Amino acid sequence: MVTNLIFDCDGVLADTERHGHLPAFNATFEQFGLPVRWSESEYAEKLKIGGGKERMASLFADPAFVAEAKIPASDEARMELLLTWHRAKTATFKRLVAEGRVPPRPGIRRVITGALDRGWSVAVASTSAEESVRAVLETAVGTEAAKNVPVFAGDVVPAKKPDPAIYQLTVDRLGLSKPDTLVVEDSRNGLLAAAGAGLACLVTVNGYTANEDFSEAMLVVDELGDPDRPPIRVLANRSAAHPVNNVELDDMSAARKPETPEGER
Repeated sequence: MVTNLIFDCDGVLADTERHGHLPAFNATFEQFGLPVRWSESEYAEKLKIGGGKERMASLFADPAFVAEAKIPASDEARMELLLTWHRAKTATFKRLVAEGRVPPRPGIRRVITGALDRGWSVAVASTSAEESVRAVLETAVGTEAAKNVPVFAGDVVPAKKPDPAIYQLTVDRLGLSKPDTLVVEDSRNGLLAAAGAGLACLVTVNGYTANEDFSEAMLVVDELGDPDRPPIRVLANRSAAHPVNNVELDDMSAARKPETPEGER
């Protein structure tokens, strides 16, 4: 039975990509006079790259951008630029969150506070900047609940999703039992990271990820849902869960990997 939940941040706790990260990236590009602005379709492609600094670093692959922005040739100087840009972008993102412009996703507060009330372990594991993740978490569930949710984020692991390192670190640090742990993700990269760590995964899709392949997920829904919203849509179910109007904690408890028969191990 699942009694541990690990949530991704971006696209799971809140609709951060469209309303937070994309405008923050573009505001940063404008702030530093960089000759680039990402459209929603261009940013959808950038989301295939794990990590904000890494997305910014992809600009260096464009010779026209490098020439026009007068990007230095040395790796050290480029890394310094990335760190400067990313600090500015994080500050802008946090301001957008504080202004209430990054809406939490349906069901997040209900599920996380309910799980904490049951005594479940709840954590957030993300390769976004820790400051940004904590800001989103507090907005999504409230300051008091957020105090009981450990966050593993930023550069605490050397590789970003789809590498499983962030989930393996979370499990190890908290001493979680993998068969009793469910990851909540929104993207294929996140799903692959969870699967690579040997963890069951529930996927709540968003506008950027709805058409991705989630074959390895135990349960795929359009959102977790809330009582005052229309019933959720179940897009795939390979678990013993039976969600109806909303994803309830009992559904999450049942969305675990099936036991492997002794003779097949």
